[in-house]
Amino acid sequence: MLEISNLIKRYGHDEPVLKGLDLSVEDNSVVAIVGASGAGKSTMLRCINRLVEPTSGSIKLNGTELVNLRHGELRRARRKIGMVFQGFNLIDRLTVMENVLSGRLGYVSLFQAITRRYPAADIERAFKLMERVGIAHYANKRADELSGGERQRVGVVRALMQEPEVLLADEPTASLDPRTSEQIMVLLQSLASELSLPVLINIHNVAQARAYTDRIVGLRHGTMIFDGAPADFDQEALDAIYGGIESPEDETATPQDGSQASGGEARHDAT
Repeated sequence: MLEISNLIKRYGHDEPVLKGLDLSVEDNSVVAIVGASGAGKSTMLRCINRLVEPTSGSIKLNGTELVNLRHGELRRARRKIGMVFQGFNLIDRLTVMENVLSGRLGYVSLFQAITRRYPAADIERAFKLMERVGIAHYANKRADELSGGERQRVGVVRALMQEPEVLLADEPTASLDPRTSEQIMVLLQSLASELSLPVLINIHNVAQARAYTDRIVGLRHGTMIFDGAPADFDQEALDAIYGGIESPEDETATPQDGSQASGGEARHDAT
């Protein structure tokens, strides 16, 4: 379980980017974080895995307070926080298998990491996960030879190799075509259920948030102004979050075939 209490993030003397956020996410739950660019979505995810240092507040993962951890304790805690990136963050010259196994770097010795001599159990797990997401036949192929959707699947498997207790996805579909983005959302939804894994997805595509998540959290200027079921995410909520302007990608998604929803554009939070 992920528990965030009164989370504040301020850069210098500027107005806080995050203003006292409170959020609890249960296992198996897929939560979409929506909001206009600059709302604080990416900052929130990066505070959870401590890529950005929170100014104050509490972030607990299965009872462990993450905010105060330092050095070795922080490294060990980060092993339990999987991250899927919009830009994939793969090493192009390495094979798919080598990229996937990099998810175990926090568990192996420096010698094993440098020589890429991973335990047999890690290699076996990598193959099983790659088979699960349909990329096992690319194991020995260089990462830069894959399509965007295939590269994102590699990123998902790499995160799962950490055996995470929570999975964070920062705009995982924004660089993909519409059909592929639907497939990635279905994959994340399925993995959350299969692995009893809480998943937080920072996403611009409102239609996909409605179709493939259990819960939607809406941010505006660093403040949570909506937290509820997709069915309750109505026009009033959209107007409150996006300021009355047309929300991005607000089309009808069809989970069965994924043919109607539009994929998100490659956009980032300003913060």
